[in-house]
Amino acid sequence: MAIAYRNSIEFILNGQEVSLTSVPPRQTLLDWLRLDRRMTGSKEGCAEGDCGACSVLVGRLVEGRLVYESVNACIRFMGSLNACHIVTVEHLKGEDGKLHPVQQAIVDCHGSQCGFCTPGFVMSLYGLWLANSDPSREEIEVALQGNLCRCTGYEPIVKAAETAAKTRPADVFDPIEAMRERVIARLGEMAAQGSVHIVHGGDELFVPASVPDLAEILAAHPHGTVVAGSTDVGLWVTKQMRPINPVIFINGLTALQTISVTRHGITIGAGVTYSQALEALAEAYPAMGKLIPRIGGAQVRNMGTIGGNIANGSPIGDMPPALIALGAEVRLRSREGARTLLLEEYFIEYGKQDRQRHEFVESIFIPALPASAQFAAHKISKRRDEDITAVLGAFYLRLVGDRVAEIRLAYGGMAGTPKRAASVEAALLGKPWTEANVRAAMDLLGEDFAPLTDWRASAEYRLMTAKNLILRFYIESQGEEAELQRFAVGGRA
Repeated sequence: MAIAYRNSIEFILNGQEVSLTSVPPRQTLLDWLRLDRRMTGSKEGCAEGDCGACSVLVGRLVEGRLVYESVNACIRFMGSLNACHIVTVEHLKGEDGKLHPVQQAIVDCHGSQCGFCTPGFVMSLYGLWLANSDPSREEIEVALQGNLCRCTGYEPIVKAAETAAKTRPADVFDPIEAMRERVIARLGEMAAQGSVHIVHGGDELFVPASVPDLAEILAAHPHGTVVAGSTDVGLWVTKQMRPINPVIFINGLTALQTISVTRHGITIGAGVTYSQALEALAEAYPAMGKLIPRIGGAQVRNMGTIGGNIANGSPIGDMPPALIALGAEVRLRSREGARTLLLEEYFIEYGKQDRQRHEFVESIFIPALPASAQFAAHKISKRRDEDITAVLGAFYLRLVGDRVAEIRLAYGGMAGTPKRAASVEAALLGKPWTEANVRAAMDLLGEDFAPLTDWRASAEYRLMTAKNLILRFYIESQGEEAELQRFAVGGRA
C-alpha cells in the first residue's frame, strides 16, 4: 500500500504556528528552542529527563479535549511534536508584562534563589494550576517529583503552589485559556493531514497517521527505531550519541492510546502513558496505584508508555515484573497480521525479545484479579521518587483453603530480563501458605537468580532484598491486624 506523505511537521509554539520541512530526527525540543529560536528560558541541567529545568507544557487533543502535560524538552524529539501545542515559560506573562499568578507566587513566596531551575518549576506548577484548582499537599509534591532544586529546600515552592491555586479571579490573564478554542481547531486540522516523511541529510523520520501506515513503514524499514515516549531513546541520543536512523514517531497514534476495561481484564494500547493508565490500573490492581507514581517524575510519566517499556526490554523496567506476575499477554502486530503471547515469554535474554524487526507492540492484556487472589509490587531504589530500580518484586497469590493454588513471583533487576522465581514457586505450589514454608522456599531464590553488582546495588544486597520481599508479601497477606500483632510480640520480619 503506497502512503501519500507530506514533508512537514506542524505545531503551535506558544501563540505562533510553525511548519518545519527540515528536521533532524535526533533534534530535541530543548535544542531547537534554545539554538534555533533563541528562547533560553528552558534550561539544560541533565539532558536525561531527571532535573526538570527544561520542563515545558505540551498540549494535545485527547478525545476532542485539549490536555496539557509537563514534559522534559531535553529528551523530547522534534519529530514527536506534530499536531501539538508547545508552551514555554516565555508565554506566561501578559502583554503588559504582568506576571502570571504562578510566576507571581514564586516571587512572593521566595521560591527562587539562583534561578536556574525556576522556569522548570514554574511550568510544572502551571500545568498543575491548569488541571487542579485546589491541589492537596500530596498532589503538589507529586507534580514536582521531576523538578530538582539545590537552593530553596522546596518548601517555598510548595507554598507558591498553594498560593497560586487561590489566585483565580475571572480577569486573570491566562495564555492557554485565551486561545483554547483556536488551538483545538488547528490541532485537529494538523492531525488530519496524513503521515509525514522528512529527509534531513542522510537521515529520515516518519510520523505515521494510522496503525496501518505504521505497519507499512516498519515493513519497509525494519531496522527503524520506533519512538513512543522517548524517555529511554532520548538518552540513547543525549548520553550515548547512538544513531537511531530512521526514526518512526508513534506518539500521535490515538488508536494505540485506548484503555478497555471488561470483567475479563484490562486491555491497554501500547501508546498509553503511565499517567493515562494510572487510574484504571490502580482501581483494578491497587498495588499499581503505589508503583506507577514512583516511575520517574510527572514529566516522565506523561511521556513514557507502557508499551514502550515492554518493547525496550530493559531488565530494570518497572512495569514488566508487575505485568508478568498478573499473567499479562502482549499483542504484536505487523503488516502480515497479529499474534499474542504471554509477556513472560516475550523476554528471551538480555537485549533480545520475541519480536521480529517488522513487528511492533500493539497492546497489553491484563487478566482481572480474582476476588480470592492477592497482588503486590514493591520497588527498591536509592531515592524513593524519580529513581531507577535496584530490585523490583511483584507477587501474585491465589489460595484454596490454606494451600497455594496459584503463585507467580516476578523480579526486575535480578537477571538479564524480567523473570519469575520458578524454583521458589515450585516449592510453594500446593503447600500450606505458612511462614515456615515461605522461609524455606525463599532460600531457593539463589537457584533462580545470580544478580550482578553495579552502582545501584551489590549482588548480595539484591539477593537478600529479593528474599525479604517474599517474606514481606507473606506478612502483608496475613492482613494488617496479624502484621501488627507479629511486631507487638517481637516476631521476626
